[in-house]
Amino acid sequence: MSNARNLANNLAALVAAETPIQGATSSRNLIINGSMQVWQRGAGTTTISNSTYPTVDRFRCYTGGAQYSSTRSTDVPSGQGFGYSNRFDVVAADNALGAGSFYVFKQRIEGSNCMRLAYGSAGAKTITLSFWVKSNKTGTYSISLYKFDGTAYTYVKNYTINSANTWEKKEITITPTAGGTSFITNSPGQIANDNSHGLDVNFILSVGSNHTGGTDDSWSTNTEHYATSSNINWMDSTSNNFYITGIQLEEGSKATPFEFEDQATIEHKCFRYFYKSSGYNLALANATTVGYSYREERTIKDSFPVPMRTNPTLTAISGIQSLSGGGMTIYGDFDHVVIHSDTYPSDLPSGNYWYGGYTAEAEL
Repeated sequence: MSNARNLANNLAALVAAETPIQGATSSRNLIINGSMQVWQRGAGTTTISNSTYPTVDRFRCYTGGAQYSSTRSTDVPSGQGFGYSNRFDVVAADNALGAGSFYVFKQRIEGSNCMRLAYGSAGAKTITLSFWVKSNKTGTYSISLYKFDGTAYTYVKNYTINSANTWEKKEITITPTAGGTSFITNSPGQIANDNSHGLDVNFILSVGSNHTGGTDDSWSTNTEHYATSSNINWMDSTSNNFYITGIQLEEGSKATPFEFEDQATIEHKCFRYFYKSSGYNLALANATTVGYSYREERTIKDSFPVPMRTNPTLTAISGIQSLSGGGMTIYGDFDHVVIHSDTYPSDLPSGNYWYGGYTAEAEL
C-alpha cells in the first residue's frame, strides 16, 4: 500500500507542478504565434532597415542606424515540440551605439486581450514571461513591458545567456508592484477594453543610452527606459546571431509548459492583424458553366477568414492583374475586400478570367 500511495502522491505532485496556479488552464498565452508557426510575409531572410513586421506573424522589429536580418530557422530546442525559431543576424555592425539607437524585437498585445490582468486595480495580476533563446554572444540582455492607456508605464528585467550557441529557457515573473511601485495597482495603470495598444512585450537586442535607464525588476514612469545599462551590444559584430521561440506570457507566478495550439487556431488569430491571399485565385469561371459571360463582370468580392482588428490597409500583390489590361481599384472594410475593374474585360477569350491578389494589414 505504501508504494501505491507514494506513486499516487508523486503523480499528484507532478500534475500540480504542470498546472497553472492562477488564470485559465487553456488559451492562457497572451502571445500570438509564440511557437513561430505562421509566416505569411515569407520565411526567407529579410534585412531589417526600418521599423517593420518582417517575416514571422505578429512580431515587429525596430532598427536604428545599422541593419540586422530576420529568418525562419528549423534550429529549435531539442525535444520541446517546436518546429521553427526566429533567427536574427547582424548585417551591418553598430560598434558605437548612439544615444538613440534602438534594436528591438516585440509583440504588441491588443487591449481587450489584456482584460484578464485587471491592471489599474488592487487585484492586478502577477504574470510570467517564458521563452527559449540561443546566441553566440553571451551576457546580459533585457526584456521590457510597455503599458499603454491611462498613464504609460514601462517594466524592465535582465536575463542572462550563459552558454554560447546553446538553447536556454528563461522565465521572468512580473508582479504589478515590482520595485515597490503602485503604478499598476492604481487607476492610471488600467488598460482600456478596446482594440488599440494594450501591452508591448519587448526583447532588447541593443539600445543606446537614451533607453538604458531602467531599474532591474521595476515599473517606471519613464517610457524611454527599455533596458538597464547592463544590456550588451548585440549589434557589435556581423558574426552575431540570436534565436528565439516558445514565447509565452501568462497569468500566474510560474511558467507552465508551452501551450501548443493547432495550426488553424494560430492562423486565425494572426489573420485578425494581417491576411495575405497567398495568390488566392479570384478567378471567374468559364461562362458556359453558369450561363452568362463573366468576361463582362467588373467586381469580385472576397471575405476575410475572421473579422480584422480594424479596417485594414489593402495592398495589391504585384499589382491587381487583368488579362484585358484594364485599370483596377481595391477597397473594403474589416470583414471583406472588393476588387474592381475600371473597364469591362470584354476582350478576354472565352474561358479566361481576370483576378487579383492582396494583403490586408490591421497591425497594432
